[in-house]
Amino acid sequence: MIRINLLPHREEKRRERKNAFYASLVASVLTGGVIVLGVGSYFGTQISNQQYRNAFIKGENAKLDLQIKEIASLKQEIDALKARQQAVEDLQSDRNQPVYLMVELVKQVPEGIYLRSLKQTGQRVVLNGIAHSNERVSELLRNLGNSSSWLERPELVEIRSTPIGTKDARKAFDFTVNVGIRRARDKEANAQTPVPALQNVSAPGAPATGTPPPAGNPAAPKS
Repeated sequence: MIRINLLPHREEKRRERKNAFYASLVASVLTGGVIVLGVGSYFGTQISNQQYRNAFIKGENAKLDLQIKEIASLKQEIDALKARQQAVEDLQSDRNQPVYLMVELVKQVPEGIYLRSLKQTGQRVVLNGIAHSNERVSELLRNLGNSSSWLERPELVEIRSTPIGTKDARKAFDFTVNVGIRRARDKEANAQTPVPALQNVSAPGAPATGTPPPAGNPAAPKS
């Protein structure tokens, strides 16, 4: 016997599929909302942590800036103290400069030169005098520049011929020289500078200095 289902089964299945679709749609929306809320909460936490780190770094940078300012002020105070200390040491060493100057002038002024006046301004000394000839002035400049341990960098400011005594008398030369005087610390620094050793150079065909002569009897003179 054949059984025929006369109920509207197609509409029933369609309604079941529609209900399942709506249920899955609602579940997808809820799942998406939960995921969005979770991701948003995660990124919000990360942003909050990063902002806290940034605020901490800014605070530490501000502390470092204050410490750098304190160090800079301390360096300035140290430099000022060193400058004052150096000024005091220079004043103490400069008290003996007139003595050194007079001793060096006695050593370095050659014969034929007579100094009339000298004036010191800072570390420069102006010498005024009379010389018998230009060669004497040149010798004085060489002595001051090369032979003196206290005087340096001589400069000839002026030289002119001037008569001495009557018109028929010989003429002399009035000159003005400007020379620098070293401080004691400059002299010590200059003395500590190493000077390269000079090698002995022998004449062509002659034995080097300090080398013993070759062994053997000297050649007999020709008859």
